Amino acid sequence: MTRPSAAAIAAEALAARDGERQIAPFSSRGDGLDLATAYDAAAQVRATRLARGELPVGRKIGFTNRTIWDEYGVYAPIWGTMYASTVHELATLGGRFALEGLAEPRIEPEIVFGLARAPEPGMDAAAVLGCIDWIAHGFEIVQSIFPAWKFAAADTVAAFGLHGALLLGPRRSVIDADRAGWLASLSSFQIDLLRNGQPADHGHAANVLDGPLFALRHLVEVLAADPAQPPLEAGEMVTTGTLTRALPIAPGERWSTALHGVAIDGIEVVFA
Repeated sequence: MTRPSAAAIAAEALAARDGERQIAPFSSRGDGLDLATAYDAAAQVRATRLARGELPVGRKIGFTNRTIWDEYGVYAPIWGTMYASTVHELATLGGRFALEGLAEPRIEPEIVFGLARAPEPGMDAAAVLGCIDWIAHGFEIVQSIFPAWKFAAADTVAAFGLHGALLLGPRRSVIDADRAGWLASLSSFQIDLLRNGQPADHGHAANVLDGPLFALRHLVEVLAADPAQPPLEAGEMVTTGTLTRALPIAPGERWSTALHGVAIDGIEVVFA
C-alpha cells in the first residue's frame, strides 16, 4: 500500500478540522507517515489557509515539555503555524472563551514571545532574549482530530501542531534594564494551574527544554535546517510549549494560573 501524498494528507486534515470531526491517525494507515511528509503536508495546509484569507501571525512549538513525552509517545518537539483567527487577547474576550468546534480540547499554560527581530541560528539565550519585544503568559487550547489523543509525532505536525487557539494575557515589554532579570527568571520560575480554584497541576520553566528561551532557540535551529519552511520574522509571536501537563477542559470550568519567581501575572479564563 502506498503512502498518501502530502497534498492528500493536508486536504483530509483540513476537512476534518472544518467539519469538526475526527479521523484515524495517518501513521496508523498503510505505510504510515514520516516527519518529512508531515511537514510537507503542514506547508500545504498553510498555503490553503493563506489562499482562503487567513493571516499567519506566528508559530506554536509543541512537545517541548519532556515530562509529558511518555504520556503521548512523542519524544521531540514539533511546531505549527498560528493565525489571526486563532489568537485572541483575553482582555478582549472578557475572560471567556467558547469551546465549540474544538475536538477533545485541552489547556496548556505557556510563555509567549513577540519578536522585535528574527533570532539567528547559533545565538545563546541572552542573544535570543535581545530579539524579543514583549513577553506574555497565555493559554494554548490544543485539540486532537485523532480520537482519544492517540497519534505519532508526524500526525501532530500534519494536524496543525494540535493548535486550536491561543488566549493571550497582558504583554510585558522587554527593556534593557530588565534583561538580566528575565534571563534568570525565565529558566527558574514555577507555575500553578488551577481548575475552579483548586490545584490541577504544577510546573517549572525548566520543563520546556530548560526554559522558554531555549525552546525558541530550538525552533530557530530547526527552521534553519529546513529551508523549505518559512523562517521566523520580526513581528511574529511564538508560544513555547506547555509548562504543565495538558489537561482536558469543558464548558463551565474556570481555569487560572499563579506564577512564582518571574515578573508575569497569572491569568484566568472561563470556558463557555
